Amino acid sequence: MSTTAEVSAVATATSLRNLYFVRFGFAIVWAVGMFAVGKSLGPVTIALLVLYPLFDVAAAVVDFRSSKTARPTVGLYLNMALSLLTAIGLAVAVTSGIPAVLRVWGVWAVTAGIVQLVVAIRRYGLGGQWAMILSGAISVLAGSSFYLSAGGPKAMLTSVAGYAVLGGVFFLVSALRLHRVAKKES
Repeated sequence: MSTTAEVSAVATATSLRNLYFVRFGFAIVWAVGMFAVGKSLGPVTIALLVLYPLFDVAAAVVDFRSSKTARPTVGLYLNMALSLLTAIGLAVAVTSGIPAVLRVWGVWAVTAGIVQLVVAIRRYGLGGQWAMILSGAISVLAGSSFYLSAGGPKAMLTSVAGYAVLGGVFFLVSALRLHRVAKKES
């Protein structure tokens, strides 16, 4: 017979697994779009740039609502705020050019990576979080790279598409691991 805590852990793992699968799909589709149009700051590129952090806000809200017992609320609130501020920052940065966009994206990647790292460490007991821990650490490094290379000759918006693909792969790995955990526990 399952205890309430075990049932709750399975429900949380299942919710996170589903969310991570959606995040993987979104990241791949978004990256394909960015690779296709991200050579310049046209209307579609701008819409994609602003959409990505807004999707992150929505995902954090879903995460917050669905992971009742294991939710590190401060981290999720912080993630929502950072992503919303980033969407606004990107909407402003596009008027200054690609280097400004990469700087905003870089700061977001660093700060969101730190938050992701902390949240994943706190959720480690759920299973499937090592990929999120690694993703958070890589996000910090990638964000630093975006920021530092923003004014250089290799400053390209398509680099953020590669970042999204890698993040998507980490979400997929974590979703697959959580699927095993949820299946084993139920």
